[in-house]
Amino acid sequence: MRIELEIFTMNKLFPLTISRGTTSQSTNLWLRLHHEDITGWGEASPFRMDGASYTAGGLRDELAAIAPLLDTLTPWQHQAITEKLRQTTLSNPARAALDTALHDWLGKALGVPLWQLWGLDLSKIVPISATIGISTPSDAVSRLKQWIPITGGGVFKVKLGSPAGIKADQEMLRAIRREAPEATLMVDANGGWSLTDALFMSDWLANQGVIYVEQPLPRGQERDLPQIYARSPLPIFADESCWTSRDIKPLSDRVHGINIKLMKAGGLREVWQMIHTARSLDLKIMFGCYSDSSLANTAMAQLSPLADYLDLDSHLNLADDPFCGANLIKGSLIPTDQPGLGVARNQ
Repeated sequence: MRIELEIFTMNKLFPLTISRGTTSQSTNLWLRLHHEDITGWGEASPFRMDGASYTAGGLRDELAAIAPLLDTLTPWQHQAITEKLRQTTLSNPARAALDTALHDWLGKALGVPLWQLWGLDLSKIVPISATIGISTPSDAVSRLKQWIPITGGGVFKVKLGSPAGIKADQEMLRAIRREAPEATLMVDANGGWSLTDALFMSDWLANQGVIYVEQPLPRGQERDLPQIYARSPLPIFADESCWTSRDIKPLSDRVHGINIKLMKAGGLREVWQMIHTARSLDLKIMFGCYSDSSLANTAMAQLSPLADYLDLDSHLNLADDPFCGANLIKGSLIPTDQPGLGVARNQ
């Protein structure tokens, strides 16, 4: 099999601000895996987190370096491919692109969509949340209004952890709640709070009708999560603290759920492993994304019937998404009946 790599840049309709900074553009990597007359597609998205930094150029170089190891293999030889990759230091987002392309190829070779190959029920897919980044109260309300015609406005994930402190977080959340009193609200602090602030905000957010808090403390401060777990009236989810299935057991006594992202996990095979590991420990499951196009979000949508919460909205904030795939139907991101991922190029 042969790998082809292409870098592409996408612009956000609206810049997104979280506790770690603001993004208005993303340069991602498109991987095409060719074998016989079938081509599988995958995507690698860059992200930065606590010392880990991935760029499209770096991911391209990683994958170009390992491509010769795969020349003599076929997409049917998943075990042999896995053994070859164990000999490398390939990063998780690079693995995600390759693994996604392999799954896309297999689905196309068999002539079935991945969700059907796994025997999943699309009627189980819950609505996605629409993300509102850190901003002023008036800007947050404007962003909420912009989302309503797109997703229906029923579910929102609100980014808190403002550098201006928890008073700014409170003012923003109050403004959103006043504008959307019936909406389902989740909060993601992206590790932007201290332990003291996290304990206070958990109580305060519960009184605002928020349903859970994601990543209240910075990655590396997991030792303090039990204090929040014991006292918070809201469920606590781990995102930055949980990359792969190996991270789940140590977190199982201090969080109520995990956020699984394709780029952190390193591919759909590991996403599947994380889902079943989390379920075995009675944890809730959320799917999230970085600055992913429809390609990566459609890949995650194939497994969405297995998730409790879905935050797969990044492609809906793109002015120039190169791809089209899963369809937004009544607020839910639903894969198509096309083989593999069911992703095509936008015309």
